[in-house]
Amino acid sequence: MNTDLSIFHLIKEASFVVQFVMVLLLIASLASWTFIFSKRKELNQAIGITDEFEEQFWSGVALADLYRKLAAKDFEPEGIEKIFLAGYKEFSRMRQTGNVEPAVQVESAQRVMRIELSRELDRLDEHLAFLATVGSTSPYVGLFGTVWGIMNSFMSLGSVKQATLAQVAPGIAEALIATAIGLFAAIPAVVAYNRFSTRLDRLTGRYELFVEEFVVLLQRQAHSK
Repeated sequence: MNTDLSIFHLIKEASFVVQFVMVLLLIASLASWTFIFSKRKELNQAIGITDEFEEQFWSGVALADLYRKLAAKDFEPEGIEKIFLAGYKEFSRMRQTGNVEPAVQVESAQRVMRIELSRELDRLDEHLAFLATVGSTSPYVGLFGTVWGIMNSFMSLGSVKQATLAQVAPGIAEALIATAIGLFAAIPAVVAYNRFSTRLDRLTGRYELFVEEFVVLLQRQAHSK
């Protein structure tokens, strides 16, 4: 009897169903790490843009000058910059229309900013649902592979007159690998999802606070001559 209990040998000798579960979990783990690195970079960039923009916004620069500066960028504005550009552009358009009440001007700009804010949050929220799904389902998928493997291991002993630990151990060991891979896929996904969700919630709060503060400034400007 072959008593090789190395991980690679156990995976090789596992049943097709258990091997399929392992491959599925490894693919999910690889995809999770890809999304983790890309989302980390994306959120860091969004936070950096927000910090830089707020520093410029509250430096006392004229709103029109800030708008022209951001609009003249060589690359596409992102995050809070797009929210500001959308709001100020709509506000300027309404003012130039003429015969529009100041309150209507501000409400129109606020509505446009809310729409742009929702789009930015949808973009930043992308792939978080996948991480949550991997984190919540991978242990159960791995457990399914383990149960299937152990079931096959015991069924193969039906034709054996006397079962020994040496006969049962390899089958159980290869089945438990599926659970281990499931946890390997789930734990980083759960940690990343919780971390990213917290950072996204804080960023959302900053976006919403900016919209409210910007609306106050627009109200003052709308009522000025």
